[in-house]
Amino acid sequence: MIIDCHSHVFQDWHGACGHTSVEVHLKYIQKNLTRPAAEVFRVRDGKRVNTAMLFSASDNTWAGLNDVGFRVGHYGRLEFVHEGEEYAIQYMPVGMQTIQSPPEFMIAQMLYAGVDHCILQAGGGYGAMNDYNAFAQSQYPEKFTGLLQIDEAVADREEVLAEVDRAHRKLGLKGLYYAHDFSRHGYARNLDHDAFRPFWDKIAALGLPAFVELSATPNYDKTSYIANLMALDRLMRRYSTLRFVLVMGPPVAYFAAAGRWDFPPEALAAYKRDNLLIEIMFPITWGGIWEYPYPEAQELIRGMRDLFGADKLLWGSDMPNLERFCTYRQCVDYVRKHCPFLTASEKDAVLGGNAERLFHLRT
Repeated sequence: MIIDCHSHVFQDWHGACGHTSVEVHLKYIQKNLTRPAAEVFRVRDGKRVNTAMLFSASDNTWAGLNDVGFRVGHYGRLEFVHEGEEYAIQYMPVGMQTIQSPPEFMIAQMLYAGVDHCILQAGGGYGAMNDYNAFAQSQYPEKFTGLLQIDEAVADREEVLAEVDRAHRKLGLKGLYYAHDFSRHGYARNLDHDAFRPFWDKIAALGLPAFVELSATPNYDKTSYIANLMALDRLMRRYSTLRFVLVMGPPVAYFAAAGRWDFPPEALAAYKRDNLLIEIMFPITWGGIWEYPYPEAQELIRGMRDLFGADKLLWGSDMPNLERFCTYRQCVDYVRKHCPFLTASEKDAVLGGNAERLFHLRT
């Protein structure tokens, strides 16, 4: 059973997608794109540029987002205007004529790639996803397991705690997606702040696995990332029976720039916690630089297996975003058909067995 632990369904991005307004949804998307792996170009001549025009370098909160007429386009593009010039970010595949991913679209992709089940993650850029993830899960329970999301920076508010109960008890969502995105409210508190104890107590009491996409905010550097990892480590030690999943895995740019993992001791100790699982997700971040079948990624997977063991690793894709770099089948096959250093049982664990046990899925 092949299980993708990181995929998405979502409604047409031209709408609010569960947020209180289209404007709020666009703010989430624009913030995500201040430092993307996606290609950015000037529409007039295709010249490649960066996204510095979207934000102020001195302010990494929403207040620092520039007014550039940011909007959702077609063919997977997000568009904006700067000094009279039209620019586009190729954030989704070119073949995505309208930016949306209904459950049936993902099921067709899964059938073609040979993927049996998907864990549906979230994120504000996709929308306020609890109802739509629950819709997909209820329509196709054999295909999807949905995660819930909240506004993490205000997780001490009563309405946020109530939303956790609604999302799990009423909608049936089976895990937490935690974006670690505090940019809307500022960075005064981190995920382990004492005010958030009632939230984490609730997640632990419900027994929900917590998928944490750890950021390098507020400064987008190695120092910020390690500080955030240490905050996560404090949570993992405080809630030793709560299962955490490190979404996207360790950042290659900080810890494997030379092609092999080189972790500082405090980071390695955090990654080795017994209650932490780690995603394997390289094509979505490095597929624009490395070529299939990604021998660089294979070497890093070998290093992760040697350091952490195959029982700690979960394969994920980030579909449908992934397909701007490679096909879904290729994203499976660089592990399924390659990685010869993994035994058959290790591949089974990484490609599905570990996720199956995490969510108690039936084979």
